[in-house]
Amino acid sequence: MRTYDFSPLFRSSVGFDRMARVLDSLSADAAPAYPPYNIEKTGDDQYRITMAVAGFGEGELEIRTQENMLVITGRIEKGEDTEQRSFLHRGIAERAFERQFSLADHVKVVAASLENGLLHVDLAREVPEAMKPRTIAIRAAGGKSQRIESNAA
Repeated sequence: MRTYDFSPLFRSSVGFDRMARVLDSLSADAAPAYPPYNIEKTGDDQYRITMAVAGFGEGELEIRTQENMLVITGRIEKGEDTEQRSFLHRGIAERAFERQFSLADHVKVVAASLENGLLHVDLAREVPEAMKPRTIAIRAAGGKSQRIESNAA
């Protein structure tokens, strides 16, 4: 039997909760890529991506959204003193990166902050009123009305 590894899709998608749970139950974790990050659900419709970006300053990071994609890019400008240093051990990566996350419909970036080498990107799902569940009254033939409530999935 052939098994498929869906973990890359799970690690880079935000807001696809039901699908993510199904894929998580089917797949095993793969090795993390650079830079390491966490995706957490902080509320019913709120999420947070925390990315370890040690060595990057605010001016060297860029966060942009296009369609349903969140793209985080980091570029370190190397100065003359960087090229002259001689390392005995180099464990802190100072390489450029670009990380993309697929966002579900109506998931928007709310805020971003850089604190102690961690980049926090807060996201929220903002469903338009027209798409929210609503209650519809049903009128019976005898004049009594019944109410049916619809629940969000």
